[in-house]
Amino acid sequence: MKLREEHERLEHVQLDPRAQKVSDSKGRRLEEEQCPIRTDYQRDRDRITHSKAFRRLKHKTQVFLSPEGDHYRTRLTHTLEVSQISRTIAAALNYNIDLTEAIALGHDLGHTPFGHCGEERLNKIHSTGFKHNEQSLRVVDFLERRNNSPFGLNLTFEVRDGILNHNGPNLPITLEGQIVKICDRIAYLNHDIDDAIRADVLKESEIPQEFLSSLGETHGKRINTLIMDLIENSYEKDVIAMSAEKQEAFSRLRKFMFERVYLNKDAKKEEARAEYIVESLYNFYMQNPDKMPEERAEDYHRSEGPEAVKDYVASMSDRYAVNIYKEIFIPKFWLY
Repeated sequence: MKLREEHERLEHVQLDPRAQKVSDSKGRRLEEEQCPIRTDYQRDRDRITHSKAFRRLKHKTQVFLSPEGDHYRTRLTHTLEVSQISRTIAAALNYNIDLTEAIALGHDLGHTPFGHCGEERLNKIHSTGFKHNEQSLRVVDFLERRNNSPFGLNLTFEVRDGILNHNGPNLPITLEGQIVKICDRIAYLNHDIDDAIRADVLKESEIPQEFLSSLGETHGKRINTLIMDLIENSYEKDVIAMSAEKQEAFSRLRKFMFERVYLNKDAKKEEARAEYIVESLYNFYMQNPDKMPEERAEDYHRSEGPEAVKDYVASMSDRYAVNIYKEIFIPKFWLY
């Protein structure tokens, strides 16, 4: 069977010259026998999708803590929306869809419980700080252990680079990674508007008309406007970027969302409690590392020390963190 070889050949024939071709990959940290059917980027995508860290995203906060309702975004649904938008743009620009999808699906694997407030608390109390993009890379490089490999999922260089640089000042080395970096922001800004309206934190009538006129009056129209602008402005160019006009409107809308939603006292009313849970669990396991699961305890004693504690706390879903907190700190007779 030579399906993989044919796919690799067609990439050079069909994709844009700027696209990353899998046969030109810098490869894996540990060389592996290639699959007869799937390319390396397709295998990376599948390894991420089948990982435990990916499954845990379904119970991790996006913005609203413990929302009552089935339709609020979670970290998993956010990831899927980023993947969908990114794939659409990559296809339109004739770039590598498999690479784009793998980066998108893996970009948030390192997020903490309770969203960014959990991240901020770990960043304050962990000696070397905490950034979710760096933790996402650590998840695929070390914490998700495939076949007892010392290199975790042993992903390709380009996927690992895209995951690490989806956030922060550095651009990913591939245009596919740059697509995901921008689509992450497009996805969360627009779906957070949707969720804020659903939560009565924001009324649709309160969104300034300048943003609606420039970007669109509905969730779908805003997404479509930004996708079309990104495609038109990036076509046959060496960088992925919006037009100056749409970038200005997008930046101003983002500032508006920080003022009205992300820093809103109603949206953040439970964050102090969530941060307290994260800090309490971190301090407890720092003092009692053998209370962690065996694998993390072994990491602690072998060489990782506080890194193992950070890894364990960051890996928790919201509900798991709450349940473990109750188990450790709440007298059982209070629970009944």
